[in-house]
Amino acid sequence: MANVSVYNMEGNEVGTLELNDAVFGVEVNEHLVHLAVVAQLANKRQGTQKAKTRSEVSGGGRKPWRQKGTGHARQGSTRAPQWKGGGVVFAPVPRDYTIRLNKKEKRAALKSALTSRVQGGKFIVVDELKFEEIKTKNFKNVMNNLKVQKALVVLADNDKNTVLSARNLPQVKTAQVGTINVYDILKYNTVVATKAAVASIEEVYA
Repeated sequence: MANVSVYNMEGNEVGTLELNDAVFGVEVNEHLVHLAVVAQLANKRQGTQKAKTRSEVSGGGRKPWRQKGTGHARQGSTRAPQWKGGGVVFAPVPRDYTIRLNKKEKRAALKSALTSRVQGGKFIVVDELKFEEIKTKNFKNVMNNLKVQKALVVLADNDKNTVLSARNLPQVKTAQVGTINVYDILKYNTVVATKAAVASIEEVYA
């Protein structure tokens, strides 16, 4: 089992934590991780874009001039794609971009992402994150103490002071154990998790 250091909010090492290999020590499946990211980004798309083809644009029913003898190229309609006000070639239509992964694939991809962060030394455990007041500066100081810039901060519960203190930091995102996903784990350089959050992750995904 992998051992990681546990830090306090001042950035001092206060102990070690043994991680469960069933979650943080699996064989990394890059293909599944890729599928999970593609699926998540695709599922965010609304799929409501629409443009009119030449058959849907109003007007253009009459041939603009006779076929021969005018010196112009032959034209059949003023709503053909080459005309101003004409239809769009291969116009987009509303569609569903949803990609579905089964439950086992999702879990395996998440475990692979977490394992890759542990193996890369980009998984930091803190004993707790508690703030007496909502203050961005205080949260920023904790990130500086941990020598972290761009981070996904995983919490065991919805601590209002912690979440609101981090909200204005563009390089930081907070998430509860039940909402973490492969895309966010890979997007942010470092995963910062509380000891309680690590225990919850192991309980849910082990």
